[in-house]
Amino acid sequence: MSGTEWLELEAPSAETAMAAAMEHLGLDSSENLDIEVMKEPVRGFLGRVSEKGLYRVTQRTDGPRRRGKRGNGSVGRSAAEGAAAGQKTGGTEGSQRPGGGTGAGNFGGDGRPKQSGGGRGREQRGQKRPERPPRQDRPKEEDDRSDMTIEDQAKEIGRFLEGLLAAFGLDGEVEMRIDDGVIYADVVGEQTEALVGTKGATMQATLELCRTIIQRRVQAGAKIRLDIAGYNERRREALRIYAGRLASKVLEDGGEVMLEPMNSAERKVVHDAIGEIEGVRSYSEGEEPRRSVVVAKEETE
Repeated sequence: MSGTEWLELEAPSAETAMAAAMEHLGLDSSENLDIEVMKEPVRGFLGRVSEKGLYRVTQRTDGPRRRGKRGNGSVGRSAAEGAAAGQKTGGTEGSQRPGGGTGAGNFGGDGRPKQSGGGRGREQRGQKRPERPPRQDRPKEEDDRSDMTIEDQAKEIGRFLEGLLAAFGLDGEVEMRIDDGVIYADVVGEQTEALVGTKGATMQATLELCRTIIQRRVQAGAKIRLDIAGYNERRREALRIYAGRLASKVLEDGGEVMLEPMNSAERKVVHDAIGEIEGVRSYSEGEEPRRSVVVAKEETE
């Protein structure tokens, strides 16, 4: 074949442009066709093509002769003719070309021209992947936590609480004691009230930090009780007074009253206080951490 034949086509995708060129040139294969993207198609809502792209398809001189009538010299086509050729072959993105498949000689499945050396990808796909080395099971990590004595645990908690006071710039003292296998930590001082928080929330968070510190150091930590600025005793006294008032209300009006959710220690204070009052009883209801005490009038026969 003398000369180089080329076509310029408007099409929604490179696949459609290549199929239209093959139809015009009467070819069954795209091996000797090169495609160049002159203008990318514009995609709008949901990825639909709102403006077709412009492609130039060139037939190399060493390619096979086409079946149909060959024109003289270079063959050019207008954008409108190219669009018509695209509609003749299906005109939709991803339509199959003669010979099967949607790919083309020198462009990838996304409609973009391939990089040089495209045949190398086919060779690599035909190669066998190297086998992965067998997976080595990771050795189980040994528990390196020590068996600290309860005295050492108390010292560790004391150091943490003293550091906490220093970090907040509060004047106070930390008193530690051990009673029946339980570590008691009392933080005293006028300024330490800042570590109590609303309804003891900050103090409870500090207690959880103390427990975490010990759990990271020992396999079995001791029980810890924390009190800051005498909050626990004030809270117990307030609960006892509150329980007495609720008991009086239930004895007068009947029925039952549910208190706000409390932890197990505070619920025990309420149960003990109600247990000392005749004519009323108490029980717990709900699931942790939303478990509450219910005060009710005792039923008489």
